[in-house]
Amino acid sequence: MNIPGVEVRRVARCGSTNSVLLAEREHAAPVLLVAAQQTAGRGRRGRRWHGAPGAALTFSLARRIRRPARELAALSLVAGVAAVRALRALGVAQAALKWPNDLLAGGAKLGGILVETRAARGATLAVFGIGINCRGADELGRRLRRPVACLDQFIAVDEDEAIAKIALALMAALDAFEAKGFEAARGEWESLHAHAGQRLKIRLADGRSVTGIAAGLAEDGALSLRTRAGLRAIRSGRVVSARAA
Repeated sequence: MNIPGVEVRRVARCGSTNSVLLAEREHAAPVLLVAAQQTAGRGRRGRRWHGAPGAALTFSLARRIRRPARELAALSLVAGVAAVRALRALGVAQAALKWPNDLLAGGAKLGGILVETRAARGATLAVFGIGINCRGADELGRRLRRPVACLDQFIAVDEDEAIAKIALALMAALDAFEAKGFEAARGEWESLHAHAGQRLKIRLADGRSVTGIAAGLAEDGALSLRTRAGLRAIRSGRVVSARAA
């Protein structure tokens, strides 16, 4: 796999590709780490990433980002736009986004993104962990007790091609983010939002819930929700239900 300007590494097995890259002292150039199996893959807020060996694409891209710290919360949204752009180019026409970091296809979860950062000599080292289901939707869906999508339901899967296209799209999206900030991706994210205009129920970090109509994104990437009390910016939470307004 050749990705210009990116060091590509492969391992048969590791705990978490994000953890491996975050633990390294230096990243002079972007690094893509691909694992055939992760034994301790993570989602947001420490949730476990479920995936049988060989049944999912699991990889992380580490890259330095030079933008103000207050803008970095939007990185998972930028990565989501890049991933869906690449998936649609591969033929997954139904690929879409669920705020803040899920990849959907046909309304079911196809994958997820976990972005972690640390300070790195005048910049920020951002590590973008991406997991995408490749095969075994029925078995995984039964285990998780919810609908799951896999790439092989939509395309003939070439794993190296899929990873390369997503990594290239992510590098391009991050170039634009460094040059222009989140505004470079905001409109495209809104056009790819699976729940645009729908009535959402969101579970907040403190356990409370809020309901309203999805009304795009705020400048910092927060989800704009039109509630009975007016427009509200949601910066942390999880969409637990969505239906037509």
